[in-house]
Amino acid sequence: MANKKYPDELKDRAVRLVLAARDEPGGRRGACARVAQQLGLSPDSLRKWVAQAEIDRGVRPGTTTDDATRLAELEREVRELRRANAILKSASAFFAAELAPPRSDSRLHRHQQARIRGRADLQGTAGRPVELLRSA
Repeated sequence: MANKKYPDELKDRAVRLVLAARDEPGGRRGACARVAQQLGLSPDSLRKWVAQAEIDRGVRPGTTTDDATRLAELEREVRELRRANAILKSASAFFAAELAPPRSDSRLHRHQQARIRGRADLQGTAGRPVELLRSA
């Protein structure tokens, strides 16, 4: 069955008719079905409209239409903000890596050192045998 979008005026009128029919003596039972048949509506849809109208008026406990609308807006805003945060985090990580100065003391990527040519090129070699220095 296809979903029909009924105008708000029709919904309000149907709810008023059901509430008026319930106030009549003996009219409580089957009021939704009678009004739905008169207006050519689905009885289940009309029951939902009446229940929501009672919630909005404070007669029945539940989430009001205004609260449900506000909740949906806030959930949409949270989704958008989370998405924006994820984009900003990835962008900041990208630019932080790009703008970081190269580290000269990095232990992972050492610059190639010049070849050792003799004792004078080594630090702290005084008094050590030459054979030990050549094996290193």
